[in-house]
Amino acid sequence: MIRLVAAVGVLLAAVPAAANTTAVLQGLDKITARISRFEAAIDSPVRFGTLTIVVRACKKRPPEEPPESAAFLQIDEKRPGDTQTRRIFSGWMFASSPALSAIEHPVYDVGVLDCLEKP
Repeated sequence: MIRLVAAVGVLLAAVPAAANTTAVLQGLDKITARISRFEAAIDSPVRFGTLTIVVRACKKRPPEEPPESAAFLQIDEKRPGDTQTRRIFSGWMFASSPALSAIEHPVYDVGVLDCLEKP
């Protein structure tokens, strides 16, 4: 856990925030084995199955450093028939280490691939 906090600190300290940053995410439906790649703008909800994903921050190291992208995600689930949504994940996900902080869901898996700056 200490290594995770240190890695986030090093990553965030070196990279300034960009206003038009978009996270490139990958979702896996474990039932159908379908992989979906999609983009999510900062603070804009994106749906993937029964999940609602909101990217709060997305950081990418400069090209002269070892490659790494990380995003702070909040993932909520609203199952059919339920009136309430419930938060199933809130935290940083790293492109190079998806298992470091993965969501635990029986049907879906979500991971960060990259951070893009849109003009």
